[in-house]
Amino acid sequence: MTFKEIQELIKLVNKMNLSEFKLKDGTFELAIRTKDYAKNKVLRTDAPQVISMAPPAVTAAPQSAAPAPVAAPAPAAPAAAEANAEDSTEGLVEVKSPMVGTFYRSQSPDKPAFVKVGDTINKGDVVCIVEAMKLFNEIESEVSGTIVKVLTEDASPVEYDQVLFLVKPS
Repeated sequence: MTFKEIQELIKLVNKMNLSEFKLKDGTFELAIRTKDYAKNKVLRTDAPQVISMAPPAVTAAPQSAAPAPVAAPAPAAPAAAEANAEDSTEGLVEVKSPMVGTFYRSQSPDKPAFVKVGDTINKGDVVCIVEAMKLFNEIESEVSGTIVKVLTEDASPVEYDQVLFLVKPS
């Protein structure tokens, strides 16, 4: 499903005054919840509007109207340091961003981070939020294990397929 199709679905859900819409197609899942959903479920009023999306099995570059911000290249490191970095990530699983957006470690600035280094997580646990076009997308872990490293700063832009966390599988 393309980004444009998802945008059209969101517009249609709002136009039809639905409180929740779910779509499942193979490994792709999409859930759209409006403000009415929160009222109907008696949830906290400070919770953001959420769209949960599992990454599609076949990866393709997302279509977006604006180009994604590009980070400046890091200075070249010595070969020995690179070899040590490669050894330290051996056997670890990468949790990647399924979309372009802004990375948040917690639900709001006054809330604790979803996960931190040393936390044990299970498959399906929310590890962060990526905001794209005013929609807050919960990113779930696809593996159980222990968070070894957080690779992205809070409230920073992320790109499609960018590694967010390293997890030691259990």
